[in-house]
Amino acid sequence: MMRTPKLLLALALTATAASVPAVAQFVSGQAPSTTFKDTSMLKPPAGAKVAIWEFVDLECPACSRAYPLVHELSMKYGVPVVMKDFPLGGAHIWSFDAAVYARYMQDKLPNGKNIADQYRLAIFQNQNMIASKDDLLRATQKFLADRKQQLPFVVDPQGELANEVKTDRALGDRIGINQTPTIWVVTDKAFQQISDFEQIEPAIQNAKAQAGSSAAETKKVAKK
Repeated sequence: MMRTPKLLLALALTATAASVPAVAQFVSGQAPSTTFKDTSMLKPPAGAKVAIWEFVDLECPACSRAYPLVHELSMKYGVPVVMKDFPLGGAHIWSFDAAVYARYMQDKLPNGKNIADQYRLAIFQNQNMIASKDDLLRATQKFLADRKQQLPFVVDPQGELANEVKTDRALGDRIGINQTPTIWVVTDKAFQQISDFEQIEPAIQNAKAQAGSSAAETKKVAKK
């Protein structure tokens, strides 16, 4: 039986919430911080009133718990996710390569966004089985082979995919984040950082209510 992406996310949500500790990962040598330098970009994408912004590292245990939850709630409430890569480096020896593989799928394959989302989910689910870049390569090759696709011998010959990942990382540095996951629920006028995964759904509900109220007020003023 073929499982839909929504069902896969629901299954992963059940598994990861029960088995993975919510331990955030930090940039080496830096202390936790919730004081940001520049939040001007924390807006919903065009056409959306509410969005979830999510910076992740594919080697981060807490991200493996947050990712399926964020994407399940995104589908439940019809709220887009602005997903950004923030590979921490240091002891996270394969997270940058995993982000590049995900970008390859997203940019180069048919239905790439969906396949890349499934790949990130699969990597999160199997973090404990990936101890090296070679393990990651074999896991990635198998993931694509299962979908009748093949990873090219040279994935990123011009470095364009690596630059996309570095651009995301630079954006996170510009904002001033230093941990993964870093998650916000945003509207055009405000944002709320999520410090506890249980806050995500209420934050979405509150943001949608506020966005609805603002839209109603705008229509009322326009009629006058």
